[in-house]
Amino acid sequence: MNFKNLAMWAVIVFLTIGLYNMFKNPQGSLNKKNTIIFSKFLSEVDDGRVVQVEIQGNNINGILSNGERFHTYSPNDPNLIEKLSDKGVSISAAPLEDEMPSLIGVLLSWFPMLLLIAVWIFFMRQMQGGKGGAMGFGRSKAKMMNELKGKVTFNDVAGIEEAKEEVEEVVEFLKDPKKFSRLGGKIPRGCLLVGPPGTGKTLLARAIAGEANVPFFSISGSDFVEM
Repeated sequence: MNFKNLAMWAVIVFLTIGLYNMFKNPQGSLNKKNTIIFSKFLSEVDDGRVVQVEIQGNNINGILSNGERFHTYSPNDPNLIEKLSDKGVSISAAPLEDEMPSLIGVLLSWFPMLLLIAVWIFFMRQMQGGKGGAMGFGRSKAKMMNELKGKVTFNDVAGIEEAKEEVEEVVEFLKDPKKFSRLGGKIPRGCLLVGPPGTGKTLLARAIAGEANVPFFSISGSDFVEM
């Protein structure tokens, strides 16, 4: 993996983390900016600077006299309501959000996880698709020889008449395998052609495929051992 790909994946990771944090708590940054400690909230109440509050469980959202909004977390203070009333603060209450989440809320909550899964799948496909990738070990590297390279038959093979006679049954089986199956014949696992380099083993194999009108796949010995 070169530097360009590494930089691309670093950007994707940082964007994913940022999106995850944003969708996990979309108002987190706003609340953190306007959050004040409870003791300061009490001081603001005593100074008469708190105009309005909304109490939702232990969470308090309010507005100061200068128009600024704030948020604080209140412990179980039984005298808080009385103190706010004495200072003339407008008090409203809201129930805790225990209703079923909406479809959009569910999608937003699951979006970061789905995004992480999509990035992981894309990363795995990139590894599998590249040549020599980490996930490419053991994959078949066989190449199919098409008709553009010329169809080879037994007429193109000379000097090995005995070998051609021995593989005639293989050609017949490839042409009509049901014929042998009806007689109880078993599918052959393959044929091993042995001989020094340059004696026509590959040419004979191509001729067998050409005579039977079946595809011919070529693979090197080292790739075959790797599989």
